[in-house]
Amino acid sequence: MNIKAEHFFKILADLTRLRVLVLLSREGELCVCELTHALGEIQPKISRHLALLREAEIVLDRRQGQWIYYRLNPKLPDWTQVVLTQTTEGVAKQIPFSRDHRALCQMPNRPGSACCA
Repeated sequence: MNIKAEHFFKILADLTRLRVLVLLSREGELCVCELTHALGEIQPKISRHLALLREAEIVLDRRQGQWIYYRLNPKLPDWTQVVLTQTTEGVAKQIPFSRDHRALCQMPNRPGSACCA
């Protein structure tokens, strides 16, 4: 997989996409409903950003029943994975990232067996 640094950082520059990527980095896999709940955004907005991330091959999706789950692409180049890991660790206690994680952990009726750590 070949991703240009300029394109990767342009994608990260959008706060909504960055928030999504931090949650995915932290949780592993999340469905659209979990992301909309955690970020407090409407589904069309989250889906639009997820589509851009999918087109850039930064995330992969899978359908399970009525849910569509997203996860980071495991074939991302090592340098991008380091950037995402370090960013996730660096912003974990900052708002809005800490608030997103807290909202996700408090979400009632979460699909699957996802568990906040």
